[in-house]
Amino acid sequence: MLTNPTEIFGYLVFLIFVIYKASNVKFLSKFFKYLPPVIWVYFLPMLSSAVGIIPRESEFYVWTRTYLLPSALALLLLSANIPVVVKLGFKAIIMFFTGSFGIIIGGPIVMLIFKHWLPVDAWKGIGALSGSWIGGSATMLAVAQSIGTPESLLAPLIVVDTVVGYGCMGVVIFLSAYQDKVDEFNRVDKTILVELNKKVQELKESKKRFLNFIDFATMIFIAFAVGILSLKAGNLLPEIGVIITHYTWGIIIATSIGVILSFTKLSELEHSGSTHVGNFMLYLLLASVGARANIQGIFDTPVFMLMGVIWILIHATCLFVVGRLIKAPMFLMATSSQANIGGPVTAPIVASVYQSALAPVGLLMAVAGNIFGIYGGLLCSQLCYLVSKL
Repeated sequence: MLTNPTEIFGYLVFLIFVIYKASNVKFLSKFFKYLPPVIWVYFLPMLSSAVGIIPRESEFYVWTRTYLLPSALALLLLSANIPVVVKLGFKAIIMFFTGSFGIIIGGPIVMLIFKHWLPVDAWKGIGALSGSWIGGSATMLAVAQSIGTPESLLAPLIVVDTVVGYGCMGVVIFLSAYQDKVDEFNRVDKTILVELNKKVQELKESKKRFLNFIDFATMIFIAFAVGILSLKAGNLLPEIGVIITHYTWGIIIATSIGVILSFTKLSELEHSGSTHVGNFMLYLLLASVGARANIQGIFDTPVFMLMGVIWILIHATCLFVVGRLIKAPMFLMATSSQANIGGPVTAPIVASVYQSALAPVGLLMAVAGNIFGIYGGLLCSQLCYLVSKL
């Protein structure tokens, strides 16, 4: 068994390297298409602790759980371009928040339906999953840590997140063949797509640059300075109920500072790869969470899986109803859905399937999800908690 924190760190970094190296191997691409690397970043450490390679409890896990999340959020949000997101247009913004609303309201609804078949603290798991389905894996971990989601609940929820989430993406892509018929049924004015194309063409693409020492040192400084100061500031604020803890305040402050810094020149660190550094921190945190999880939790998956399918149907219904009311094209419905459920990786893919020139729209919507996700996830968690007490 590797018990020293440095040994555990080295082992988890090795697993992350092997997983992502394998995902780039051509003949394994289909395998990782259906079982993406992020799920293995969680499950391989869980298996490693189950067989005794690494311990289930360690000071290293406590450190990562406390400090890596707010630090990673600060870096990941540096690329948030609020003015550009706003320029996407009224209908695009309405559809994005409709998708988020479907997730937020769907959580307490499925909680009410399935509460008698779920564990007592299932609301904490549903709240964490809502974070993933609004803002991605970083938000899921942020909400989970904020409300104290047990590791035993994360195992089945990550399975649901992957299977149901990617299943939803498959359905959305399949429906792209019928977008003209749906738009005709909803009496959509196609000029909005022309306007979106024009706005995207007006966006200036900054050139990427090689990562240099100064940029890397700045990233590390910004990440941990924001993370540590946010946690200290959070400890000074009062706790509100079971949702808004001192740690939650710290996450909210870190998220807000990250958004504010995105308006400064520090946002140019994205050109050197600040997102990659932030993602590495996130994956290391996810791996350490997996190491503490109990593999027995996977057997709770079936009821959560059915819950997830119904939840997605509520989300899709909200999008279709509002889309018909405001006469939004199916492109915006599909992209808004995937920006919430899938995030920055898959939203541009879905957007390009519907409108080949508008992949950046999917990415910008997903960035909006990264910003709004923590707040939406905490709101959903509060609603689920209230339902659990009925």
